[in-house]
Amino acid sequence: MIDRILVVCEGNICRSPMAAALLAKALPKVGVTSAGTHAPVDRGADPAAIELMKQRSLDIGEHVTTPLTAAHLREAQLVLTMTATQRERIKALYSFARGKVYRLAEHDHLDIVDPYRRGSFFFELALAQIEQGVSHWLPIVQRLS
Repeated sequence: MIDRILVVCEGNICRSPMAAALLAKALPKVGVTSAGTHAPVDRGADPAAIELMKQRSLDIGEHVTTPLTAAHLREAQLVLTMTATQRERIKALYSFARGKVYRLAEHDHLDIVDPYRRGSFFFELALAQIEQGVSHWLPIVQRLS
């Protein structure tokens, strides 16, 4: 049963907050959180990410960055990363998480582009990739929830 999903990226500033917001909206009975493998402490979401989410009627303006911990990984039944490198790093550092860590765009064999400090084109590209990944995972999570 999946009732807790953790979404992970590097800084927890752009990609994982956007993905978490989309998943939380689509799966209201599932707890969705996000964290970053190298997240700075107490930063907000990137303004470009906030604006893109606002266009989808989602508010991530109150998001505060969260560094990834073992506790986050223990609590989640499904961990979705943005890249294969993040997936492999988590599996190497936290062997107990093996079997529940996947890339968000695993089905497309794709790493979600990191838009941080790269302009609106890359934010829109990352969000399109995230939306595609979310659309793939929704029926799986719904079946297992």
